[in-house]
Amino acid sequence: MLKQLLPAIRATIILSILTGLVFPITVTIIAQFLFPKQANGSLVYNKTGQIIGSQLIGQQFVQPQYFHPRPSAAGTGYAGEASAGTNLGPTSAKFILGQLDDKNTKDIDKSFAGIKQLSENYVKENCLSSTELPPVDAVTRSGSGLDPDISQINALYQARRIAKARGLSLQTIASLIKKHSQDRQFGILGEPRVNVLSLNIALENLDHE
Repeated sequence: MLKQLLPAIRATIILSILTGLVFPITVTIIAQFLFPKQANGSLVYNKTGQIIGSQLIGQQFVQPQYFHPRPSAAGTGYAGEASAGTNLGPTSAKFILGQLDDKNTKDIDKSFAGIKQLSENYVKENCLSSTELPPVDAVTRSGSGLDPDISQINALYQARRIAKARGLSLQTIASLIKKHSQDRQFGILGEPRVNVLSLNIALENLDHE
């Protein structure tokens, strides 16, 4: 029995050292050397050195003078420790109407906004015309609930509200969106997008120029 036990103990110790110490330390050193910003959370600082967010994690903006992020289902919203989507299917009444029970259309969950309510709110706050439909990312939640980006069309639809709230020209806001737009990853993955936090910081910098 001892002959079988000793190799097992040695293997456990060696594997624990390799996978618990050597591997994570090696990966950390490589990441800090090659990608220091990303390895440290892509944190964003203000002029006083205070952390105001991360380029990788969305956060809530509700004031009319700022770009608003994609809706979130992570905890109370954009909670990194509760990253998750709704797991609701496209035929779910709660997903569409914000209802508690898919089989009981009279039972409304007022704490959960469905696509219908999100669409109505988006159209109202951004003064969309009857021919302008809200972008998909404005009325659905991402799988992580932490999406830091919105689509270009989403940002452009919000530009009119922001221009009015800040007393700026629509062209100024549109130029800012274009300047901060990112192409598809590797040219094929996803859609052209803009980072909400970066846009809002750029807006604040415009006010101080």
